[in-house]
Amino acid sequence: MKLRMAVAIFVPTLAASVMPMSAHHSVPETFDISKEITIRGAVTKIEWANPHGRFWVDARNDDGTVSNWELELPPPNALKRRLGLDFIKLGDQVTVDLWRAKDGSLLANTLTLTVSDGRVFNFSRSTTTSWSPK
Repeated sequence: MKLRMAVAIFVPTLAASVMPMSAHHSVPETFDISKEITIRGAVTKIEWANPHGRFWVDARNDDGTVSNWELELPPPNALKRRLGLDFIKLGDQVTVDLWRAKDGSLLANTLTLTVSDGRVFNFSRSTTTSWSPK
């Protein structure tokens, strides 16, 4: 009976502790860090959820069509401590330097974010160090 109880507690605890790690990804494995891209457009959605904050931007393509990019940010808790969560708002016109996902999707890692009032937020281009605002 004690063994069953120990297993019943241990297995879910172990599973819960491993799940967040498996959900995360390596920047160089996910994004093409050899090519930096710049997009401009309006923020259409913002999500403050771990492991990354995210925002979406409608960016106009060269042919006049619009693409909706999903852009990763640092973790929301780090953003809240350093910048607050109001540094970017729905409808803001932004310029974003990014690394695009290797699979060709419109998922990207945000390198530099420039908001309409001219503030620039520099997120580390290093794949191993933490980010810092400019």
